Amino acid sequence: MQLSYSFIIPVYNRPDEIKELLDSFASQDTTLPFEIVIIEDGSSQPSDTVIADYTDRLQITYLPKPNSGPGASRNYGMERAAGNYFIILDSDCILPPQYVRVMDEALRAAYVDCFGGPDAAHPSFSSLQKAINYSMTSFLTTGGIRGGKKQVNAFQPRSFNMGLSKKAFEESQGFGKIHPGEDPDLVLRLWNKEFETRLLPDAYVYHKRRISWSKFYTQVNKFGMVRPILNEWHPGSAKITYWFPTVFLIGVLFSILMAILGWLFFIYAVIGYFVLIGVHATVLTKNIGIGIMAIAATAVQFYGYGVGFLKSTVAIQWLGKEPQKRFPYLFFK
Repeated sequence: MQLSYSFIIPVYNRPDEIKELLDSFASQDTTLPFEIVIIEDGSSQPSDTVIADYTDRLQITYLPKPNSGPGASRNYGMERAAGNYFIILDSDCILPPQYVRVMDEALRAAYVDCFGGPDAAHPSFSSLQKAINYSMTSFLTTGGIRGGKKQVNAFQPRSFNMGLSKKAFEESQGFGKIHPGEDPDLVLRLWNKEFETRLLPDAYVYHKRRISWSKFYTQVNKFGMVRPILNEWHPGSAKITYWFPTVFLIGVLFSILMAILGWLFFIYAVIGYFVLIGVHATVLTKNIGIGIMAIAATAVQFYGYGVGFLKSTVAIQWLGKEPQKRFPYLFFK
């Protein structure tokens, strides 16, 4: 099959991010043609003037529309894209120069209807961004839950760096209205339709993620809340590992109680774990400040996700509440 690529990028009030992303598109080390579809999702700060500076170098389709959330905006873009294979990116990503070439070579060598790529921290990112990136990707935290290099064909792609064939899009009808969680929901529906997914380890992007502690907490808390909803929607998809942050929190509370009673072993184990996080992050980033911040980021991640997961589990799976009614802020109309 002759592959033609359309990059699908929803954007909401982030013209500066789009500029950085388009700069990285313009610096690709290949002459392979591709389309860039930018969906302006009801922004009050549109990106049209930024995009105009790149139309002489890049093939860009700009689609302004009323706000409907990232999932529906991606569907809107894919319905109007010229290509037969869609690469879905978040607007806060930057592509390394080899991304398009590596992605294309991997698909031509072993085609798959849906792929996911990893994310990394760009050298220009702030210390906070690098610490958050560590907590979200490290095997010592929860970075391996959705699959890694040892689970290449069981990988659950995420929509900040995700490929999807036109055929898979049309048969699955794309993303649903839940957010976050629209990407694992799509992957699980694709698996039910017997489409394969795969990790392309070398097709990585630089992903900024959230840039403040409060935004990061809100993000991981919502991640925790949507997982029990997805487990309810897709019987058999639940994994014991999804309980890890919640169980860890319970373990921390237990260790504190034991320490009050004079049993220090458990609190020492918790302290040892966080020291390991700090040392590992310091070695990887060669920055002790980032290592210390990685400890805080891991604590925020576990607390936010763990509390959200438990709250949603009680409401949805134990009390039988309707997800849209109990958590309306997790859904776009």
